[in-house]
Amino acid sequence: MDEYDRKILAELHKDGRLSLTDLGERIGLSLSPCHRRVRALEDAGIISGYRATINPSAIGLNFASIVFVTLSNTDRRSVQAFEEAVPAVPEIIQAQRLFGDPDFILHIITTDLAAYQRLYDEGLSTLPNVLRLRSTLVMKTIVQNRALPF
Repeated sequence: MDEYDRKILAELHKDGRLSLTDLGERIGLSLSPCHRRVRALEDAGIISGYRATINPSAIGLNFASIVFVTLSNTDRRSVQAFEEAVPAVPEIIQAQRLFGDPDFILHIITTDLAAYQRLYDEGLSTLPNVLRLRSTLVMKTIVQNRALPF
């Protein structure tokens, strides 16, 4: 990866809808080499997709929480079962495995407190090998979907 690749990534990270022509102009490459580089970055998995950034409250998703999960057992099979079950819960918008206790952090978004309570009781608490769930409610989002620092 060279400076052109980094420039491509930075520009597409800011605006994934840039045409290849506009991208090439911004980074100082003609269309063909720019296209080859973008394709190579996609093929290598460095660019893993493109999507629109949506304002959650504009579509009725007004309640956010962070859930810390401690598993009852952290052997390979238990962790794998939990990790395989998490993607089936659409309200989990980010999930990360942690070192130490707790074992996982989940970022959750729902329409309101009642929806969150249902999700907690009927979904999160029934995930495989859950020993303890601790929730904290998000008061205000300060930074979200920030571009990576290039």
